[in-house]
Amino acid sequence: MRFARLGPAGEEIPVAIDTDDEVLDLRSITSDITGAFLSSDPVGTVRRARGSGDLPVLPRPEADALRRGAPVARPGKVVCIGLNYRDHAAETGAEIPTEPILFMKDPMTVIGPDDEVLVPRGSTKTDWEIELAVVIGQTARYCASETEALAAIAGYAIANDVSEREFQLERGGTWDKGKSCETFNPLGPWLVTPESLTDQGLDPTALALRLSVNGEVRQDGSTADMVFRPAEIVRYLSQFMVLYPGDVISTGTPAGVALGSGAPYLQPGDVVELSAEGLGSQRQTVGAA
Repeated sequence: MRFARLGPAGEEIPVAIDTDDEVLDLRSITSDITGAFLSSDPVGTVRRARGSGDLPVLPRPEADALRRGAPVARPGKVVCIGLNYRDHAAETGAEIPTEPILFMKDPMTVIGPDDEVLVPRGSTKTDWEIELAVVIGQTARYCASETEALAAIAGYAIANDVSEREFQLERGGTWDKGKSCETFNPLGPWLVTPESLTDQGLDPTALALRLSVNGEVRQDGSTADMVFRPAEIVRYLSQFMVLYPGDVISTGTPAGVALGSGAPYLQPGDVVELSAEGLGSQRQTVGAA
């Protein structure tokens, strides 16, 4: 099952898309795709309501015409993992980490997958990063195993961890500063449940990731190149902080970012397109703050 939020910013409709590709309006069972909804057997809840005839179907043309919002309403926190792909570490000249490198991103950076990304005032080094995002569905506290950590995952999505490299690396050495500018986290279009990936014959540890700028491919990688895989990341983070339903974890990016490749940084008017196997696609036009 895939969960999504459709409609104007601040007025999104929570929907589910099951195996038959029908778009189900969830407003009779939840006000939004929130942490509370994700923690209460969302797939079972939707299927029971559907079996009772309580979920209207949005006509596909109507649904397709609506803006696609981020698939999670206002995450409590966005936790990010740095240098988590071997090829990305190599292109930036960094050592492969022995433990996950952790930084935080302002949750208010989260926008829809096709919303405009704004180059900050004074920026000359705004960069792109396609990432696999993990969405938490159950409270994770001191997970003892990867199996326990996997049980806390509600699903997966595409994230663009937009980054301003001068702010990140040259303005005091605080990564959060270059990661938390407005619009710097397009997310979605869907939250795809683990069972949905399995039904497609897909594994979150082996998904193809692809990003292009103005039609030119910049990143063409796979989550198979991760240093730390999603279950281990959740297990590890739970030793240092409590992860709550609705929290988002961005798990790192493969090679091909401007910082490491020498490609031009983003400018207003550029178009960034992202896709991940089984998780859909994004398209952002770049503007100026």
